Amino acid sequence: MFEVFSSGYYLGRLYVEPTDGDRAAINSRHHERVNEQLYADGEGISRTDLPLVMKVGPAHLSVHGDDDVPERTLAVPASVIENADVDNPPSLEEVLLAKREHAARLYDMGAV
Repeated sequence: MFEVFSSGYYLGRLYVEPTDGDRAAINSRHHERVNEQLYADGEGISRTDLPLVMKVGPAHLSVHGDDDVPERTLAVPASVIENADVDNPPSLEEVLLAKREHAARLYDMGAV
């Protein structure tokens, strides 16, 4: 679903849709798989519930898992989607997923 894009990001395509919730989310099983495949460091036990960091338009989002979100869909709070350069949601959009090290830097800088 995601492929290497740059030194800091993977690129994927997801349906981006608004949600009434207060945080961005993808399907829980998908979230766990992505976390395991792309964020785990291979040393000991790795957590698979950590938020992923995705970029939609100019917005960096802390993305959690939610059983109610359909597969291949990124649910984004309506207040955020207005500023994320998403035309006529739900729509298929290119989404950047920060690599593990870059995500950690973004959290440290308070960008997410």
